[in-house]
Amino acid sequence: MTTTGVPSLVTAGLLWGTGGVLGTAFGDAADLPPTAVAACRLGGGGLLLVAYAIAGGTGRPTGLPALRRIVVIGLLAAVFQGAYFVATSLLGVAAATLVAIGSAPVVCVAVESFGARRRPDPIAVRTVAVGIVGLVFLVGAPTGVAAGTALLGSMTALLSGSSFAAITLVGRRPVDGLSESAMTGWSFLLGGALLVAGPTVAGDLPAPTVTASSIVLLVALAVMPTAAAYTFWFRGLRTSPASTAAVIGLLEPLTGTVLAMIVLGERLTMLGLIGAALLLVAVVDTSRPRAVRA
Repeated sequence: MTTTGVPSLVTAGLLWGTGGVLGTAFGDAADLPPTAVAACRLGGGGLLLVAYAIAGGTGRPTGLPALRRIVVIGLLAAVFQGAYFVATSLLGVAAATLVAIGSAPVVCVAVESFGARRRPDPIAVRTVAVGIVGLVFLVGAPTGVAAGTALLGSMTALLSGSSFAAITLVGRRPVDGLSESAMTGWSFLLGGALLVAGPTVAGDLPAPTVTASSIVLLVALAVMPTAAAYTFWFRGLRTSPASTAAVIGLLEPLTGTVLAMIVLGERLTMLGLIGAALLLVAVVDTSRPRAVRA
């Protein structure tokens, strides 16, 4: 197997990087909390992908394996998004991102090695290590958080990262009777519905502020970092190892940081610049064409 899906994975990572800026802007415009923004993102992206699949004649899943895959990915997407936003409330955005995104490639390498009953690929270990160090430098470590809160937040962020790793590992295997767009679309609709279910039952579902600006931002959030990004992601996973994909996924915080500098006027420290450089090194290293062991 070779890393022929790298261009699609890189495109997905870059598109994901727009999610932070777009999600924040949409949440402010619609006056919604982060969990509601996540539900709108999954639901909106899911609707677009299902419509695309139906238009192409592949929108109807056929067979129990296809339905099972949709349920599994939908549950994992809801846990991934929900746990991440719980972690941000406990640790802050930077630290939650560090643990959640940084843990995903570690989990992928561990699962791939365990499944193949061999030691981890030295190249994969190297790129993951360089990527995580770069992520630490770029994002920074949590400060001013009580020990108990930090532990709970870290465990929740680890759950989020592990869920994303599971999506990556499970999504690599195609299912007969289920196209990529239909799988992602129906799964995200399910995930979005699950994120809405809790507040609805508790009677705590906020009403959004509907304006032209909030509608445009929702469409952008549903298209770029959701429907388009995950379409490229699952396409790239078909021909690339999960560990390679997870390392390339580290482009998300790097792209988000660059956009925050451009759009929000944020500044990057020298340590952050070093971290950005290390992330790029890790992505380039893991993206080099090479044979990988089965």
